[in-house]
Amino acid sequence: MANKKGKGKGPGSNVIALNKKARFEYHIEESFEAGLVLAGWEVKSLRAGKAQLTDTYILVKNGEAWLLGSHIVPLNTASTHEVADPTRTRKLLLHKKEIAKIFSRTQDKGHTCVPLKLYWKGNRVKCELALVTGKKLHDKRATEKDRDWQRQKGRIMREQNRG
Repeated sequence: MANKKGKGKGPGSNVIALNKKARFEYHIEESFEAGLVLAGWEVKSLRAGKAQLTDTYILVKNGEAWLLGSHIVPLNTASTHEVADPTRTRKLLLHKKEIAKIFSRTQDKGHTCVPLKLYWKGNRVKCELALVTGKKLHDKRATEKDRDWQRQKGRIMREQNRG
């Protein structure tokens, strides 16, 4: 069975890095697609899949959006004349209206903006980011129970199809 493009984080997939923790920790209200300003060595590392989005967030400052805390591991074969900082702050490319919306919503109590995934769109790297609110403990339990039920339902369906 072939892996379809955009479905997961396997070979042939457009996804570079997922922030799985974000979907568990937050209620996602609205999502945006943003471009990233990257250096050459970062693009090479992303092609090799060497990126992490855990504990990453978006900061809006002076009318610009920035990605803080993302970790892109430099390759050994990357440029030797350039100092590679794996956790540098990276600029996000968004429309002014989107930046204004993100800024106004993050000023509200309980709202924040986090990246959900990095992925390829053609030959460009895009970041899916979302306006989110934190989940309470009982919401997290419900999410976990739902996930377990979906897994169990899949097992039952496979058993029915075999027999």
